[in-house]
Amino acid sequence: MLDVLFLGTGASLPSRDRALPGVAVRNGPDIVLFDCGEGTQRQIMVSPFSFMKLRAVFVTHMHGDHFYGLPGLLQTMGMMNRREPLTVCGPEGFSAALGTALGLCEGEIPYELDVRDVSPGDVVRAGRMGVSVFATDHGIRSQGYVLREPDSTGRVDPNKARALGLPSEDVRRVVGGEAVGGVSYADIAAPDRRGASLAYTGDTRPCVTLDEAVAGADAIVHESTYSADDADLAGRYLHSTCADAAAAAARAGAKALFLVHVSNRYKDRRRLLEQARAVFPETYVPEDLALYHVTRNGVR
Repeated sequence: MLDVLFLGTGASLPSRDRALPGVAVRNGPDIVLFDCGEGTQRQIMVSPFSFMKLRAVFVTHMHGDHFYGLPGLLQTMGMMNRREPLTVCGPEGFSAALGTALGLCEGEIPYELDVRDVSPGDVVRAGRMGVSVFATDHGIRSQGYVLREPDSTGRVDPNKARALGLPSEDVRRVVGGEAVGGVSYADIAAPDRRGASLAYTGDTRPCVTLDEAVAGADAIVHESTYSADDADLAGRYLHSTCADAAAAAARAGAKALFLVHVSNRYKDRRRLLEQARAVFPETYVPEDLALYHVTRNGVR
């Protein structure tokens, strides 16, 4: 199961109600952060998550609303005596930009910081999770990420054991790694279960590379800067509308769609929700600090 915490769901400028982009995903004890707008560390502090459990941070592009919170977060963890290593990734040029930002600040990072420029096609391990990179289209170097939890090994299927005539004591031996009468664990186990997956688009207009990458994802966190009524603005500024996001989720066969990066021009977001749900019914417009649980069977 993936616990998905929406730290900031606003776009470009913070408002009284919505912080800048940041989504944290937890699997077991490990947390991954996607984007880190200004104020993200404060949002984590008032949430049920701890940034000391972060295993990796993934930045989608170098616009300030997705990046400016990162230097402060890294320094705060150092001042709080973090000692565990942290992987920090972004598109080409990210490592140089972060190095410059940290060089302008007083203080040192007392833990191992693995800063990487990653490209579409790369896969990064973050605790037990795997995060793959895909290209997006936002007019600058930009990319999205697909996170997957590990698959679960199938448990013993008692019907299979019974059909093979294995008594319970022999089942225990097989589970312990022995082969009894030519029967191995694979012979009595249910099929492995694929782990849940979540795609995070960052800022982008609709594009083929996004469609290819998010196909089959259980949940998609998709930017929705504009309503369907403002498709002309979305096209001009290389963003997506709520209808664009819904169409992408429908093509992907996703179980849930979350709309984020919503412009402050929309004081009442119910219109965006209605427009998206007309295309993809399982759409949500989360509030800041909302927590959802993504499984292979859907969202709760």
